[in-house]
This record gives sequence, structure tokens and C-alpha cells, in this order.
Amino acid sequence: MNAHDSERLAGVLDEAGYQPALEGQAPDVVVFNTCAVRENAADRLYGNLGHLLPQKKNGMQIAVGGCLAQMEQTRITQRAPWVDVVYGTHNMGSLPELLERSRVRNEAQAEFAETLETFPSLLPARRQSVYAAWVAISVGCNNTCTFCIVPSLRGKEKDRRPGDILGEIRALAADGVLEVTLLGQNVNSYGAEFGDRNAFGKLLRGCGEIEGLERVRFTSPHPRDFTDDVIDAMAETANVMPSLHMPLQSGSDTVLKAMRRAYRRDRYLAILDRVRASIPDAAITTDIIVGFPGETEQDFTDTLDLVRQANFAGAFTFRYSIRPGTPAATMDDQVPAAIVQERYERLTALVEETTYAENQKLAGATVEVLVAEGEGRKDAATHRMSGRARDNRLVHFTPHDLAQHPAPLHPAAPRPGDIVTVTVTRGAPHYLLSDAAPLAVRRTRAGDAWQAAAASPAPQSPPASPATSGPAVLLGMPARHPS
Repeated sequence: MNAHDSERLAGVLDEAGYQPALEGQAPDVVVFNTCAVRENAADRLYGNLGHLLPQKKNGMQIAVGGCLAQMEQTRITQRAPWVDVVYGTHNMGSLPELLERSRVRNEAQAEFAETLETFPSLLPARRQSVYAAWVAISVGCNNTCTFCIVPSLRGKEKDRRPGDILGEIRALAADGVLEVTLLGQNVNSYGAEFGDRNAFGKLLRGCGEIEGLERVRFTSPHPRDFTDDVIDAMAETANVMPSLHMPLQSGSDTVLKAMRRAYRRDRYLAILDRVRASIPDAAITTDIIVGFPGETEQDFTDTLDLVRQANFAGAFTFRYSIRPGTPAATMDDQVPAAIVQERYERLTALVEETTYAENQKLAGATVEVLVAEGEGRKDAATHRMSGRARDNRLVHFTPHDLAQHPAPLHPAAPRPGDIVTVTVTRGAPHYLLSDAAPLAVRRTRAGDAWQAAAASPAPQSPPASPATSGPAVLLGMPARHPS
């Protein structure tokens, strides 16, 4: 969701006349879009702000937004008085105006709207992919999980109208986008604001009727609100992918109660059973927190036991992080850091063991891969390409005869956005590998769009103008193409 917000920020700045800084060029503006879910976000922000201080003498402007800005507010300019703009989660569309005001007044500007001014999806966007897109269906959250700072920073859940969402997806598909991921803090509570408990299932079915849309994913649901209607919609809608990210957080009923998660381990496992009964090839991933206040060794053992039963395809594991302003921050029995670390290491070892076993089961299987860009960090060295299978597993594969002309420059190579059918050679803990020649390559409109964009000349920076104090802006996002 933060990455999608960064695309909107980039679009807002584009519309205001800014341009991305070229590689190696000192930018005129640097924007930090921050997260506040874990404590290390603040450490990283202030470290980066300190690193940029020497460049302020060249007229660089620095802006900080996002959840950490909403939480810290004026403390950011107190700790880093060289920051020019601080803005909150409800008014990111104000960024260009705040930058201009700071330039004119020669003083820092901080602005925090109490409520959402403009739904982020109504803002322009500079999307970072021509073949896959994020689509926000809601912002904010109505849950009261005791460890989570998000509701106080993003506000109560606000739902977009279904017609607006489907209209955006149709426009994306018309532009060649093959895959969309529906975003929300709790996607399956979608519809609560306008009184339709089945709205999310209906939305999934509506996506199934959009011409050219091949893959639909969503994140993240909440076990409390996950209904059979959604499972049926997933199973019966051809372009809804057999992948599900279902946050667990803990396998202990005692800890789940303290977290206010509103479900217990038996209900969680029952959901997984129902999903697999309807979608046998579903790959299920999860989130788990280690070291929540009061967690005992038995509580942690219950989590390990559930991980063994669940057969997850992957898990994001986190050490509990105190977030000021949350109920858990002041709970008794905070777990010592050394114990949290030891449990974390045991959990990650078990997750790797179970995901490795699940991936090994797919050796010899045929999978359909949407070729991606940037997913395989070693692709250039290994002469491989990478992408996601329908179940969202990462697949590294070897295109044919590319030793002399590495992909994607080889004329016969699949391009990002194309669909490749491969046979899995072996499974690893975090990916699948195919060393055999692809069984089929389907060139797509998305691949055509990627190739056209890759062939276009790199943008040149125009001369600086008094109105903008320079054309460049850096948002810390990956470049669309390696060139």
C-alpha cells in the first residue's frame, strides 16, 4: 500500500511539472514516504535525513510524508530542522503546494488534515509496471488490534464505490495491464461503510467479467471477516488467482485474545481447510509476530504447532515492535529482547523448513509464469528470467539459447509482461527453479508495452525554471527499466 501511495505521489509531482532525476544527477527534491508499523522505520528515516544534510546547501528540498510523518508530526522538523515539508496520510495530494509554499516563505511547512481530503485513487499516478497494478479498494481500518498503530494514522475504513473500482480496473486492462492486486487494510470487510457484507465477493466476481484481465489478487484479509462467499468467489472466478495471504499473528489463543484479533486458532485452521477444499492448489501465506507482551514459551510452542499444521507456502515473520500510542505498548510482561530473538530464529527456521517442503512437492509440475522485472536479483549473472506463478510463487526460469544475448534483449526472449509455461525442476525454500526450456511463450499486449517503453529514449532534463527551482524529483522507487 505504501508503494502504491508512492506511485500516486509521483503522479502528483509529475502533474505539477516535476520530472524524475536522472541516474547520477543530484535531485532538487527528495520525498520520503514512510511506514510506522515497526520501530526501525524511524531509525532509518532519521539516518537518511542526516545523510542528506550536507546537500541542503545546494538548495535541495526534503519532504517527509506517510504514516511515520502522521505519527511524529512536528517532531520531525524538531529533530531534523533542515526538512522543508512534513505532511500526513490524509493530504498527500497537497505535496506540490507545500513544496512551493516552503520555497516562497523559506521556512518549513507542516500540514496534517484530520480526515481524508481526496481518496488516493483519485490522484494521478506514475505506475512502476506496465503489466501489473495495485488498485486500492479502501483506506483505513476499523479493527482495534492492540499492537497496530495503523488505525490511528490512517483513520477509519473508507470504501470506494464498486463502480469506481471496476472502472479503474477496466481502464488498466485496456492499457495492457494483465494483473491487478486489490488493496485494503482489511479487504474482506469492504462494503461495511455502505452496508453490504457480501460486497467483496461481488467485487471479485465483477473482476472476472473484465476483458483482458488475466490475474486478480488481493491483500490483506482478516480471518474474522473471511466468509464462505469470498471462498466461493475465488473458486468460481477464473481470473482470481489461487493464492491467499491470511495473517495469523499468533498460534496461541491467549495471545490472540490479548491482541484483540477476534478469532482463535481453530477458526483460523478451519478457514484454511475450507479454502483448500474449494481451491486444492491454493498457496497460502501469512504474517506472524514473535514476542508479543506476555507471550510464554507455551504460547510460542502453540504458534510453532500451527505453522506445522498449516503448510504455509511462505510467511512474513516479525519481532514484536513497541509502537507508542498502542495498548500493547504499555502492557505488562514485555518479553526480553534476547528471548524474542531466540524465538524468532526458531520460527524462521521452521518456516523455511515447511516452505521448502511445500515447494519441493512441485518438482515436475507445469506452471504458468507472468514474467516480471526486478524479481530475480541474480538473473543477469545466471542468464535466467523470473516471474510469478498463478499461485504467486516466485519462479526463476531459463529461456532458450540466451548465453550470447542475455534476456530480455534476445529477439526470441520473453519480455516482462509475457506469459511463459515452464516445468519446475526443483523447489527451494523461497522460490521454484526451472532449468528446462520453456514449454510455451505467449507474447502479450503488456509485453508489447514494456518493449515500447524500453525502446524509448531516456528522458532529458530541461533547463531549470524559476517556478520549479529545477526539474528533478527522486522518490526512492526502482526504475521501470534497467536502461
